[in-house]
Amino acid sequence: MNELLGPAEVRDLATRLGVRPTKTLGQNFVHDANTIRRIVRLADVDETTVALEVGPGLGSLTLGLLPRVRELHAVEIDPVLARALPATVAAHTSPAVAARLRIHHRDALEVRAVELDPHPSVLVANLPYNTGVPILLHLLAELDLARAVVMVQREVADRLVAEPGSRIYGVPSVKLRWFGRAEVAGRVPATVFWPVPHVESALVAFRAQPVEHGITRGAVFQVVDAAFAQRRKMLRSALAPWAGSGSVAAEVLERAAVAPTARGEQLSLAAFVEIARVGAAMGLAGIVGA
Repeated sequence: MNELLGPAEVRDLATRLGVRPTKTLGQNFVHDANTIRRIVRLADVDETTVALEVGPGLGSLTLGLLPRVRELHAVEIDPVLARALPATVAAHTSPAVAARLRIHHRDALEVRAVELDPHPSVLVANLPYNTGVPILLHLLAELDLARAVVMVQREVADRLVAEPGSRIYGVPSVKLRWFGRAEVAGRVPATVFWPVPHVESALVAFRAQPVEHGITRGAVFQVVDAAFAQRRKMLRSALAPWAGSGSVAAEVLERAAVAPTARGEQLSLAAFVEIARVGAAMGLAGIVGA
């Protein structure tokens, strides 16, 4: 059986449920079967995979994933969609395949590892445009995922994979690099969605690369946030609130072998890690115990 939802099915299902896509929840439903197959292929899942999907919506991607995984956790914040998903799955798959679905009606930003049993190793999702980056970073931190394939706004995808020195390199770029490596795996036209968004989307493929940095993630992310809070400022000024003063910030940077006149967009993750290490060694109150 295992039918995927087409344009007519997506609209009919939304009508029956009384669902009107909202910008608040970033709801744009994929109705193109080829796009679904493309995402599932990139996710590289098999019968041993426990996967996590965020924002299953009407079930397009869910139906593409279920026949190929051992179990699928689907996190949906919309109560109407969360309640309707089991019936949609049952109508388009076999009972054995439908039994693989685990629905969690909640905000993805509040998901905790203890709630998902068995533990997922792969994230596959069409993330909401307005909260995609916070959701991705939260889930990587909370769930220790091995890999992910997510669809986000094209500009967001470019920022996530940007390298130091790029004008779009920033907080998302550095923080995602903490967890592993990511690349843009292809563009997605607006026409595969209903309603059609005013922006183009892209697929980001991520693989975890655990590294022991010798300093906590929280400590490093404090430095990253401070460095980019006032992007045009030199680091000795940008890090002054974090360090307590500009002179202390300059001293930290010099000990970390980073030019005080540099800007955050020029620094690699390794440089931010070293700044946090030096700050911790100097006993800066803002990061001790972070």
